[in-house]
Amino acid sequence: MTPAARPSPHAPELREAARRIGRRRFLTVTGAAAALAFAVNLPAAGAAAAAELDPARIPDDPFTLGVASGDPLPGSVLLWTRLAPVPYRPDGGLPARRVTVGWELAHDERFRHVVRRGTVTAHPEFLHTVHVEVAHLAPGRVYHYRFRAGAWTSPAGRTRTAPAAGARAASLTLAAVSCQAYADGYYTAYRHLAQDDVDVVFHLGDYLYEYAVDATGNHRKYTDRTLPAVFDRETVTLEDYRLRYALYKSDPDLMAAHAAHPFVVTWDDHETENNYADDVPENDVPPEEFLLRRAAAYRAYWENQPLRRPQLPHGPDMRLYRRLRWGRLAQFDVLDTRQYRSDQAYGDGAQLPGPLVDDPSRTLTGATQERWLLDGWHASRALWNVVPQQVAFSQRKLDLNPVAKLSMDAWDGYRASRRRILDGAKAAGVDNLMVLTGDVHVGYAFDVKDDFDDPASRTLGTEIVATSITSGRDGAQKPSNWNTYLTANPHLKFYDGRRGYATVTLGREAARADFKTIPYVTAPGAPLSTAASFVTEVGDQGLKPA
Repeated sequence: MTPAARPSPHAPELREAARRIGRRRFLTVTGAAAALAFAVNLPAAGAAAAAELDPARIPDDPFTLGVASGDPLPGSVLLWTRLAPVPYRPDGGLPARRVTVGWELAHDERFRHVVRRGTVTAHPEFLHTVHVEVAHLAPGRVYHYRFRAGAWTSPAGRTRTAPAAGARAASLTLAAVSCQAYADGYYTAYRHLAQDDVDVVFHLGDYLYEYAVDATGNHRKYTDRTLPAVFDRETVTLEDYRLRYALYKSDPDLMAAHAAHPFVVTWDDHETENNYADDVPENDVPPEEFLLRRAAAYRAYWENQPLRRPQLPHGPDMRLYRRLRWGRLAQFDVLDTRQYRSDQAYGDGAQLPGPLVDDPSRTLTGATQERWLLDGWHASRALWNVVPQQVAFSQRKLDLNPVAKLSMDAWDGYRASRRRILDGAKAAGVDNLMVLTGDVHVGYAFDVKDDFDDPASRTLGTEIVATSITSGRDGAQKPSNWNTYLTANPHLKFYDGRRGYATVTLGREAARADFKTIPYVTAPGAPLSTAASFVTEVGDQGLKPA
């Protein structure tokens, strides 16, 4: 990548740690753990070392960041919360002591029929975040949950289990969301999503942005509060990332969406740093230094998301790609297109394609994840095979020239990698393929073609690109390049530049996608409307207006 003109934002303590730990040693498990402990001042003795705090001594409500659930399985749900009476302080307002937290899961929202309850320890080393994996539940049903710490009870959340493995579920409605820069506006779309009737929400990346947020919340233009100066800097250290999650998760609209629906999350770049690729950062700094930053970002991500134990990072490494199923109706192969990718070609950005984009040695997923995806398709018995991931999958010509520029950060910059995925789908007999995408701050609907340069070629599936929640600020229904993109890309069936989200209902005969938009985010209270709706039929892929 082309180094940015601005000086390196990395903190001096990370540079010092990078000097002390050689690359080869850092990339071992032991070295990575040591580097993380050194960089973020974790106690060497581990989580069990902290003394216990009597929760009765917590004087203020510790559930300021709400509750969440995620990754629904047929007999299990994952519940999350964090204890933070003063969320904008580095310690969250609690001493470095363990806290016992109670939890309850019920059939009803009044908790008259509690089916599971227990306790879990909130460790200070994980900033008093809590991840509870509740097992032995009935498949395919709704549950309500809450937490207790001392005299305090959390807001209640609503979640659900997936249908049984062999169940022929009739339908599933999902929401796809992405890109929620706090500084760009209000999370009004989340307030509408909290009231929408969906089974699960897929967050496709850029949950957090590393950029500074000023005292007025930038484009939120607060007049009723002043944000502390700890947010007015780029995130670099573990403390920085943790505080930024506290800012984002304190938003009441985001809290409402998390409480209403289970989330399945995957990251893109901004949860760590803009447009990084594997161990190659945006700025011209050594990989060792960047990997320290990545370790801090990954740890804070796991701490603050409803993720299960297998996703717990080890230093700068975290296996986020994973597979979820919704009975025999749908298989979801959640990808990570950041952690293992080759560096962007030709300096990143919009470039004319050259030999590198077709170089088979370059990859967006890494070889291991690619094989996992293709093997999973061969074993799939689902009607729909859905791939939630980050960057635009379909070809997207950016101009009308005979050889058009393409985005080097998207799959267009890794055409050989995309070709292997499409060939793998054909070889596995995947008849109903859908790709879910974020990143670009607009809504797109694509037909996924076997040959994107031949409009008459076979349509292998569809791609639904969810616009941003806030990133890019208010946007426009028809951006300045609207005509250009639709003319240059005949497989592009819809393009809208406003904020919002998409919903997709998967059925046994067809899938329906609804693009839901709001007219502005730089002020609160915007109404929601459906900009367009499309269907694609089982066994006859291709988007048609609904």
